[in-house]
Amino acid sequence: MFSCRTRGFCPSCHAKRLEEWGEWMRDTLLLDVPHRQVVFTIPKMLRVFFKYNRRLLGDLCRCALRSLARYFKIVAESELMPGVIAAIQTFGDRINLHPHLHFLVTEGGVDEAGLFHKIPRIDDSGLAEIFGREVLADLVRKELLSSEWAERILSWRHTGFNVHSRVRAKTKTEMPIEGRSGRKALGLFLSGWWRRSPGASLPRAGPR
Repeated sequence: MFSCRTRGFCPSCHAKRLEEWGEWMRDTLLLDVPHRQVVFTIPKMLRVFFKYNRRLLGDLCRCALRSLARYFKIVAESELMPGVIAAIQTFGDRINLHPHLHFLVTEGGVDEAGLFHKIPRIDDSGLAEIFGREVLADLVRKELLSSEWAERILSWRHTGFNVHSRVRAKTKTEMPIEGRSGRKALGLFLSGWWRRSPGASLPRAGPR
């Protein structure tokens, strides 16, 4: 049987690879705790850097992860490591250049003793401010942006850095589905989003 072996080239191979990835994620990766989809976006004026240097997209992911860890530390008053599955998307609804991140994030994190601390709500504006400072500092370190411009952007009322975390995936106790575990429900949640985003790369898992 023919297989293009490339995600997104044909619906058959795309669906098969998604199912395999979703099964692996449900069975071996996801914790049975509530998760949220957290979307990170950047200002239009900074998108050009990511158009011509795709390696910066990985750095953008790391900036978002550091921002989450820092936010959780502020809220919980202790070091926490959240569970994260990160997905990079480089276009918008109109197939325009729009590099942004989709994270599936546990509602809380694990401390140094291995205990999970629940954080049921994320302050999007607070996390967006931390994320903006992380990204701008990274661009300044790479000498792609001057420190003066970074400070100017941070001084604007609307910096262009945004975070959206209202989409929530529940556990099996919160959303019982006959014949499905909570982890499978979470897997289906993210796989469903992936089918609606055929141009995105398969996500990578961060530390949990």
